[in-house]
Amino acid sequence: MLHRFVRMSFQKDNIDKFKKLFHEVQPTIESFEGCQSVQLLEDADALNKVMTFSIWENQEALDRYRDSEFFITTWKKTKVLFKEKAEAFSMFEVKK
Repeated sequence: MLHRFVRMSFQKDNIDKFKKLFHEVQPTIESFEGCQSVQLLEDADALNKVMTFSIWENQEALDRYRDSEFFITTWKKTKVLFKEKAEAFSMFEVKK
C-alpha cells in the first residue's frame, strides 16, 4: 500500500472553504479504483494548515486518480485558496 500525504497551507479566510470542498469530494475520491481511504488532518498548532492522508493500492492507482478530470478540476479549485505551495510525500509502510 502507498501512503500519500499532502500538506497544505491556506489563507486564513479560505480554510473553511477548503474544508467544505474536501468533505464534498471525499466520497468521490474514496470511490476511485485503488483508493482505500482519504482523511483530512488539521495541524495542532496552525489552524490554517492541513494535511490529507490517503492510502492507495499502488503508485499506478494514485497516478490514474491524479490524471483524472475530477482531480484536475478539484485541484484547480484548491490551489487558488493556498497561502503557500503544497508539499506532497508518498511513503510505504516499513514491515518487520
